[in-house]
Amino acid sequence: MAETLNDKLVVSISSRALFDLEESNRIYETQGLEAYICYQIEHENEVLRPGVAFPLIRRLLALQAADGSPAVEVVLVSKNDANTGLRVFNSIEHYQLNITRAAFTCNRSPYKYLEAFKTDLFLSADPDDVGLALGRGFAAANILTGLDFQDDETPEIRIAFDGDAVLFSDESEQIFQERGLDEFKRHEAENSHIPMAPGPFKGFLESLNRIQAAYKGQVEAPIRIALVTARNAPSHKRAITTLRHWGVHIDEAFFLGGLDKSPFLKYFRPHIFFDDQKGFCEPASKFVPTGHVPGGVKNQEQK
Repeated sequence: MAETLNDKLVVSISSRALFDLEESNRIYETQGLEAYICYQIEHENEVLRPGVAFPLIRRLLALQAADGSPAVEVVLVSKNDANTGLRVFNSIEHYQLNITRAAFTCNRSPYKYLEAFKTDLFLSADPDDVGLALGRGFAAANILTGLDFQDDETPEIRIAFDGDAVLFSDESEQIFQERGLDEFKRHEAENSHIPMAPGPFKGFLESLNRIQAAYKGQVEAPIRIALVTARNAPSHKRAITTLRHWGVHIDEAFFLGGLDKSPFLKYFRPHIFFDDQKGFCEPASKFVPTGHVPGGVKNQEQK
């Protein structure tokens, strides 16, 4: 019988999100594919530096299911071919990351293979690939590269989510954009008892909660989850109602009423922060690993 991934949280990640490949990418963009291939082969025995998502992946791979088996499967999905991708796997071996599965698609988007891998979360430094995956219903985020994140020695994994267009649908955000703040507040107050429709990251949040349940009874849970949203009173009630209706748990919640999220993230220090608005992502990416979720009405306007 073939092995399956049905009982695991599956994260598919691109090589540029996992490792620092900015120099290689510059060669590709300025000198073309042939020069890039030559460069990668010539340097395939040089270990790559950790990328923005590396601390998150390293910690996720350490999580265990209730039976003691690995709770998370990480799959490398890369636009390299297998030949040029050898440097990436050499680096995976160097850092002793338990990543054994991969798809090398030779300059074509790997998003079409996410379903075959049972992907729960897709992280990539290519915004086009992320947009295609998000359009297919996957929780997907464009990793903003360039941060040298100094991880700490604590064992916990900290993950922060925006609300609208990330955990929740963007139905309320559409009202805000089309009718203004007062109408948004009125609508949310009137519907505070009605849960919002799910956004693209609801399933990922539920998967994290299932892993947390395996550690129930321990002094410290391995995952700490925060909601960091521009909502404030009275619209905060509907967010709480929705999470309660879903039966999911979050550890910390910040209702900031439009304030810059960066100072709060700087102290929470998530290993990843997901938000749909670039106006919040770009400042945050200077402090913490950040994934832009290019869905919802705000991103449609920008396109």
